[in-house]
Amino acid sequence: MIKNICVFASSCNYLEKIYYSESAVFGKLLAQNGYNMVYGGSSLGLMWACAEQVKNNGGKIFGVMPERLHNMGVYTDECVELTITKGMRERKAKMDELSQAVVALAGGFGTLEELAEMIVQKQLGYNNKPIVLLNTNGFYNKLNDFFEDIILQNFARSTAREMYYIANSPEEAIQYINNYVPKDLIVSKADIYKR
Repeated sequence: MIKNICVFASSCNYLEKIYYSESAVFGKLLAQNGYNMVYGGSSLGLMWACAEQVKNNGGKIFGVMPERLHNMGVYTDECVELTITKGMRERKAKMDELSQAVVALAGGFGTLEELAEMIVQKQLGYNNKPIVLLNTNGFYNKLNDFFEDIILQNFARSTAREMYYIANSPEEAIQYINNYVPKDLIVSKADIYKR
């Protein structure tokens, strides 16, 4: 059962307004659909735009932040629980442990790295969580094109498309999560290495 959704997102405060407004809508919908949010614990950017609305609409927010960023003071005291980790690798592991679904809002290299790890984990059968890219303002169009190149040039099987879902609105993202049916976790050698 999905209760906590891990949200990867930018912590930048200097983006186009549409990214903040869509993140806020998504956060509101998370709470209204009975979900809590696991995220980087930041008081900045799209992270906070989403988390604030989760909290304001009755959901819980759980932050996970590496010690170096915590020492910079960019965290919020609004989290039900704020876990401080040694580094980024431990942070990702904790966020994974606490959540049953993953959503990537628009973000930079950190968001991309976190998203890629979750897709690979699913590809290898370590999890069967729904993984959603919220494609606000067409942000993930070029990444999806790159994913298609990876598949078309045989760097990944065509079934890789089943590992993630690209949603073009917060409502579509929530609908996908609400209706998600996990697949069998058994992954064979043939699943990974043969066409």
